[in-house]
Amino acid sequence: MDDQTRLELEAAAFRRLRQHLMEDRTDVQNIDMMNLAGFCRNCLSRWYQEAANEKGIEMGKEDAREIFYGMTMAEWKANHQTEANADQQKAFETSFAENVGKEAG
Repeated sequence: MDDQTRLELEAAAFRRLRQHLMEDRTDVQNIDMMNLAGFCRNCLSRWYQEAANEKGIEMGKEDAREIFYGMTMAEWKANHQTEANADQQKAFETSFAENVGKEAG
């Protein structure tokens, strides 16, 4: 497989992942994604921002989020985000503490 084809396939897979998360499964909360997979929509938007910045394209966090989410964060939260329950928050805090420990070591 040549590099251009690989790049096009990776881009297509990313677009499908974005569609899945932003259109098909808006019911899945970011905190649940973080607890189960260690990343969420915000991470994906940050990685998008970092890639743009590496290419010399100035892009801030909110700009990247609006591009990835297809709306402002305020709109996303109003339309799709629910308040984290105690179990979700505890799992996040445990996972966060474990991951910070790994990064420090």
